Amino acid sequence: MYKKVNFSNGLRVITHRMPKMQSVSLGIWLKVGGRNENSQNKGISHYLEHLLFKGSKKYSCRKLKESIEGVGGMLNGFTSEEVTCYMVKLPHQHLESGLDILSDMVINPLIPEDEVEKERTVILEELKMYKDLPQSYVYDLLDELLWPNQIMGMSVIGSVESVSAIKKADLDNYKNCHYTAPNIVISSAGLFNEEKLVKQAEQIFGGLANDKLNTFSAATETAVRPQLKLLHKETEQTHIAMGFHSFPREHALRHAQALLHIILGGNMSSRLFNEVRENKGLAYEIGTQIKRFADTGVFLVHAGIDNNKVTDALAVILEELGKIKYELVTHDEFKRAKEFYLGQLELALEDTMDNMLWIGETTVTLDKTYTLKEIIKEVNRVKRADIQETSRLVFGENKINLSVIGPLQEREGQIYSMLQLR
Repeated sequence: MYKKVNFSNGLRVITHRMPKMQSVSLGIWLKVGGRNENSQNKGISHYLEHLLFKGSKKYSCRKLKESIEGVGGMLNGFTSEEVTCYMVKLPHQHLESGLDILSDMVINPLIPEDEVEKERTVILEELKMYKDLPQSYVYDLLDELLWPNQIMGMSVIGSVESVSAIKKADLDNYKNCHYTAPNIVISSAGLFNEEKLVKQAEQIFGGLANDKLNTFSAATETAVRPQLKLLHKETEQTHIAMGFHSFPREHALRHAQALLHIILGGNMSSRLFNEVRENKGLAYEIGTQIKRFADTGVFLVHAGIDNNKVTDALAVILEELGKIKYELVTHDEFKRAKEFYLGQLELALEDTMDNMLWIGETTVTLDKTYTLKEIIKEVNRVKRADIQETSRLVFGENKINLSVIGPLQEREGQIYSMLQLR
């Protein structure tokens, strides 16, 4: 079972002891990300995350890495729209050291001026790298369509202009403002003494002030007609990302949407994989994806398509999305989707890292955790009609947003005219 402890200053610790494991995974989560930024400092959450690996009061940059990797562990971090996470996975006997290292990074980073400038160059190169990868950059173009002129529509990494303008003082102020006790969650899963971990965490974090909980502006959905953004690029393959505004993280139909994703494009048994790739040979890569946020979400269809077969592939994709709105999924694929959904979750939760991420993310975003038994109960309550209802709510006629990267400039009008779901 999960154990949760709330400190008086607002910080939370969530743990899951797995006595049969030999590893332990630990994460320090911050309720801050791209949505807490503005157009002037866009990318500062990600920039700050990078810099925390450059050294703290107790640990140099090299010592941080050597202390974790020197015992066979791994050290990493990530920034998303709503959270930032610093994490380690290591042999269980080294947990105390792992928490000391992560906590010193988060509480006492040095953020030296010379590292700020060096890391600026690294991030600008990262931006260039993503722009050179159409299979990645196509998602940035889609975000601009989904949330035009909003922070949500801007890359988590930021832009060349915003990253170039961020100074050391901005980073220091941003950290002091957002890295506060109520915005911190410590999550751990694996073989460890829970009481000892909580005691160590209280010694380290107990003195932090009880400050305000971070908030961000609500996302708005403004499109009243299909949206298309086509970037002409001489690529060997055309990359598409089709997005529909969908459900927030806690929506009543969230599990129905997950099953819809599996049936349409979540694996090699899915409809889109079979129709677009296996039966018609129109694409190598084809699938679906779900993004969930506090107040909104996205249902995505992504594909890498032969440059000469883009309109054919789009026609098949749109046909399949339209079909599932009006025909109940079969009993067989419904059963297989449920088994796949729960089976994948069970397999993931055998790992201490996936367990840590599971309980940490839900605690920092929702202030709650779900057990596997609770999820199984919820999924087993989903009916075939729920999937149909979900598809009708998500795949509205005027809700299609499509970004395309490839040598197709002369076909923009033809592609736009296709963007209707019957």
